Amino acid sequence: MPYPIHPYQLKNEANMNTKANTLFIASAVLLTSFTFGAEHPELKPFPKAKEGMERFVIVLPEKKRGEDAGFKVELIPGKTMMTDGVNSYFMGASLEPQNLKGWGYTYYEIKGGGSVGSTLIGVPPGQPKVEKFVQGKTLLIRYNSRLPIVIYAPKGFEIRYRIWSASDKTQKAKRG
Repeated sequence: MPYPIHPYQLKNEANMNTKANTLFIASAVLLTSFTFGAEHPELKPFPKAKEGMERFVIVLPEKKRGEDAGFKVELIPGKTMMTDGVNSYFMGASLEPQNLKGWGYTYYEIKGGGSVGSTLIGVPPGQPKVEKFVQGKTLLIRYNSRLPIVIYAPKGFEIRYRIWSASDKTQKAKRG
C-alpha cells in the first residue's frame, strides 16, 4: 500500500515542476539567442552602415589553415529588377576594397552607382517582363574563414557570392 501524500509534499512537487519548466524554457531561450543572434567575434570593429547604406556580412565555412589557399570567394554586387527577358543587362557598380583603420582588416564598398545598361536586341511585341538579378563587376578575393567578409552597399543592392575551389590536380606546361 502506498504511503499517503501530505498536502505540503504535493505543493513542493508542483513548485519543483514549475521551477524545472521555467529553467528549461529559460535555457532554451538563451540557447536560441546564442545560436541565431550570435555575431562573428571579429565583426565588432566594423562600423554599422551609414544613412542610406546597408551592411552585408558573409561568414564562410571554417577551413583548416592550409586549406584556405585552395579556395577563392567571388563577390557579386547587383539588384533584382524587371527586365525584358531578351536583352543581357549589366550594372556599372563595382566593389572596392577599403582598409579598416587601426585594425588592418579589409571591407568592401560599392562604387559606381546603380546605372544599368543592356544589349539593344529588339523585343517582340507582347514579350512578358522577367525578374532577374542584374550584376555589377564581380570581385574575386582570397578565402579566409577566420574573418567575416563585410560589404557596404547603397540600399536596394544585393550581394551574392560564390565559393571557388581549386583542383588538386595540376598540369605541367610545355617549354617552347
